[in-house]
Amino acid sequence: MSTSTLTPPKPETAKAPEPSLRGSVRVLLRMHRRSLWVAGTLLVLGIGIAAALSVWVTADASKELCPDGDVTPCDGDVYTTTMARNAAESVLSSGGSALLLLACLIGVFVAGPLIARELESGTFRTAWAQSVSPARWLAARLAVPAVLSVAGVGLLSLIQRWGWTQVRDKPSAFGLKWFNEGIYPGIGPVAVGYALFAVAVGALCALLIRRMLLSMAVTTVVLAVVMAGFGRRRWMLWPADRLLGNGFPGSDTWMTEMGMLTASGEKLFWEDCPSSYQEDGAVDCLTAQGGVSDFTDYHPIGHFWQLQLVETGILLALASLAVFAAFRVLRRLHG
Repeated sequence: MSTSTLTPPKPETAKAPEPSLRGSVRVLLRMHRRSLWVAGTLLVLGIGIAAALSVWVTADASKELCPDGDVTPCDGDVYTTTMARNAAESVLSSGGSALLLLACLIGVFVAGPLIARELESGTFRTAWAQSVSPARWLAARLAVPAVLSVAGVGLLSLIQRWGWTQVRDKPSAFGLKWFNEGIYPGIGPVAVGYALFAVAVGALCALLIRRMLLSMAVTTVVLAVVMAGFGRRRWMLWPADRLLGNGFPGSDTWMTEMGMLTASGEKLFWEDCPSSYQEDGAVDCLTAQGGVSDFTDYHPIGHFWQLQLVETGILLALASLAVFAAFRVLRRLHG
């Protein structure tokens, strides 16, 4: 059946009262109840893993001889943690990445089985013939995954943040800095922002392409590009602090740029010289280009919420634009 136009069938009798959005939601939940069971099972599994790790870490705490979690004599040359703490830190170090992957899966599901499959097979006409308007049909397919995503991803993000706060100050937690790629997306509202953005992108791709597999592939590419872009340029979302001179801003800071400043304030970077940072060759290289003073730009942990909220705000704005575009595309296609 061709899906080049999505014109609803003309009723032959008087128009019946349009069903409420709640009714459309109930129908949608029944249609995809198996997927909901799978999603619920994965959510429970994630919570169960977090609870099991917490119990394991607590049970193994008796083996720790020092307040920092060391199982060897305190202040020694060797620092060793329990197997339980190592396992918990390994899971937490990739928790943020896992939530981004979950957001991608949500977008792919919306693009494929939820919307594009109906458009490709023509089953959308059944709903439209039962006095469900195209706008209400799409609204239900946006509202259900959006609400479930906020609830599920939000809960997992809270669990990730709770676990991270329990171990981040230990000496062994060198891979659990707040700005690490595997941590940052999972300890703030940005994970929910990505989930909602994925829902909107999936819906828009499905309406534009109207082929299930191709819509899923394009959605994956779009989300991957946006996530990678934010990952590379996240530090630019909020003005960084600057340390002048030869110093270190602190162990819990995100150092973004380092080098020397010229007399006019132009920045010269260590990586632009063939010699590595802190070698005399690098200093001579930048001095020859006019460098007069060392500088380090960095984000302290106090910038965490500003960075999170700005990124979340951008994602929500993009999601709103995608939803608006999806309804415009739907109106153009079915009109």
